[in-house]
Amino acid sequence: MAGEGRRRGELAPSARARYAGAQMCPPGTACLRGAGATPGPGPGYARPGLRARRGGARGRGWEGLPSGTAAGGEPDALTRLRAREHGLSDAGRPEDIARQRALGKMTARERLDLLFDPGTFVELGMHVRHRGHDLGLAEREIPADAVVTGFGSVGGRVVYAFAQDFSALGGSVGEMHAAKIARVQDLALEAGCPLVGINDSGGARIQEGIDALDGYAQIFRRNTLASGVIPQISVILGPCAGGAVYSPALTDFVFMVADHSYMFITGPDVVREVLHQDVTPLDLGGAAVHAARSGVCHFLERDEPDCLAAVRGLLGYLPSNNLEDPPAGPALAPELGPVPGLRGVVPEDPRGAYDVRAVIGALADAGSFLEVHAGWAGSAVVGFARLGGAAVGIVANQPRVGAGCLDIHSSDKIARFVRTCDAFNVPLLTLVDTPGYLPGLEQEHGGIIRHGAKVLYAYAEATVPKVSIVLRKAYGGAYIAMCCRGLGADLTAAWPGAEIAVMGPEAACNVVFQKEIRRAADPAAARAARVAEYRAAFAHPYVAAARQYVDAVIDPAETRRWAGRGLAAVAGKRQDRPGRKHGNVPL
Repeated sequence: MAGEGRRRGELAPSARARYAGAQMCPPGTACLRGAGATPGPGPGYARPGLRARRGGARGRGWEGLPSGTAAGGEPDALTRLRAREHGLSDAGRPEDIARQRALGKMTARERLDLLFDPGTFVELGMHVRHRGHDLGLAEREIPADAVVTGFGSVGGRVVYAFAQDFSALGGSVGEMHAAKIARVQDLALEAGCPLVGINDSGGARIQEGIDALDGYAQIFRRNTLASGVIPQISVILGPCAGGAVYSPALTDFVFMVADHSYMFITGPDVVREVLHQDVTPLDLGGAAVHAARSGVCHFLERDEPDCLAAVRGLLGYLPSNNLEDPPAGPALAPELGPVPGLRGVVPEDPRGAYDVRAVIGALADAGSFLEVHAGWAGSAVVGFARLGGAAVGIVANQPRVGAGCLDIHSSDKIARFVRTCDAFNVPLLTLVDTPGYLPGLEQEHGGIIRHGAKVLYAYAEATVPKVSIVLRKAYGGAYIAMCCRGLGADLTAAWPGAEIAVMGPEAACNVVFQKEIRRAADPAAARAARVAEYRAAFAHPYVAAARQYVDAVIDPAETRRWAGRGLAAVAGKRQDRPGRKHGNVPL
């Protein structure tokens, strides 16, 4: 949990180290944020503040200007700029920043400094001001209109970002606040660069009424237009409530922090009023809820520095846009040689449980697996990894949870991840070990047919290189759904102990030989004999291999080499699709 081992409001050690001494320049000097510090007051400066905060008239500008003037009696333009920048910076608003720290949170600019390569962030729209005048807003100055926007480098690549500033009127979204976000959305889309949004806002600015709502609509429309074109990442580092939740929901990935991130449509007060239930914000829509139950959160992190570091890590697997390939990573284990340890990972007993992450860890470059949705829909595991330095998306059944059955949530999890990889040219490696779909009234009534169809649609639609490997069981419709040859896998392989059939031996014999077994003098012996006969005839990979549904039956130790070479062999494939406006995915 964030905050463990330090006082509330105190920065994490990594953040403290990075920002020690960087909040103000030495007296008598002028410096810029890009150089790693905020402007500090020199000789002749009164502490800049906003005239409106002391009762001044709206639109009269900044007070506390230096006493020195240029020819003609007017303040020197550069000195005036320095004063304005200081008043808008963290150093110029100590009381506001102190309140933010008291909540255990970093400031918007500190968050951006952790996200970007040091010294590369360029702020846009610092001097933007709201145009509201109702309900006392005319007398309020809101620094940078409560959102910091701009661009910089992450791992040497250009990334655009915005960070809502909760210390400025609760980070509320008004007309110009939304316009600033829309501006960087447009720039990111036009430039073909990823966009990171750091959300920390109390919601729509009530004083601006319908203008605030239209601002949200402008943001949502741009989220949709950019979907599948550039990576969009949302980071929730405070409240995100009401209609505001739909911008993160429209993006590709959502990050949350354990102790002070929450998202909900209707807050605790509404729940209390309508349903007479008392609930806290974290219990209603906290990070743990969305990471484990709703599936809204893709990554749950311990604290803000860890979270922003994880965002940087994720960007390393994604291209800047849909016309580029994923960036090559360090060749942590470039040799695609045999991995003898894989021979003993999967139990011979078809009912034996194991953790498929052990298989993934042995296949991927050491330490490269980045799991997505790690806490949700546990019967499937999805995430990014590297094979010889090349990025790959991995989808696997998890026999340790529900025997690896496909259910409503795991179907959504797989389908979403497959479509994301396909959108951004990340090849897919599918590891299959599933007995089928999870049975029961809850699944059928909840729409497993509709949800399961999403997986079929996602794999069949995907044009990226696709390699599938059957580790053990692949039965019935689940065999098809997990990217079999007929659904569009480019290359398929199976381990020698794999069972590929319409259903498992026991279930098949209960259907085919039901009457015979019932009439036998010894039904148990008759059933055992038929199960053994069925297993010998069908419960192996060679029937599928004989019909070319499986390209190769491989030694488990050769899986890493086979998968890596296979993905490389089909990397240049080209596929045409029928012309259409868009498909109709079974949502």
